[in-house]
Amino acid sequence: MISNERLVPVVTNSELSPTDWVRRQTEQILTQGTTDGVLILDRPVVLVTTTGAKTGAKRYVPVMRVERDGWYAMVASKGGSVDHPAWYHNVKANPALTLQDGTAIGPYVAREVAGPERDEWWELAVAAFPPYAEYQTKTERLIPVFVLEPAD
Repeated sequence: MISNERLVPVVTNSELSPTDWVRRQTEQILTQGTTDGVLILDRPVVLVTTTGAKTGAKRYVPVMRVERDGWYAMVASKGGSVDHPAWYHNVKANPALTLQDGTAIGPYVAREVAGPERDEWWELAVAAFPPYAEYQTKTERLIPVFVLEPAD
């Protein structure tokens, strides 16, 4: 479960995204110590720390905030690209991760969902970030959704 204690998510052997806008968002979160005020299209984000599938390096990934009852979703949309985002493969290989929402940080375990459970979380994701619906129309792949369950 997320702790309200102030924990610094900076870890050794960590890497920032090579994508400029993602790196800037991550640096802003790490500098200010909170995800509060970091937005994409006026919608809040959370910061997830994943483990690289090949390198084992820790990687920061800001994603849209899709939350229900302390559980979160990660939507692997990549803006409707034909490919999954790089973090998708990391989460599949290493589902244990850390999530920061505001100043609260905690351990989570991710699992890709399907069927009615995916439909339910997809609906919540589109409500949280409406462009997801458009992204799905841009690609033939079914955009993956992970549910992040508190590890404690």
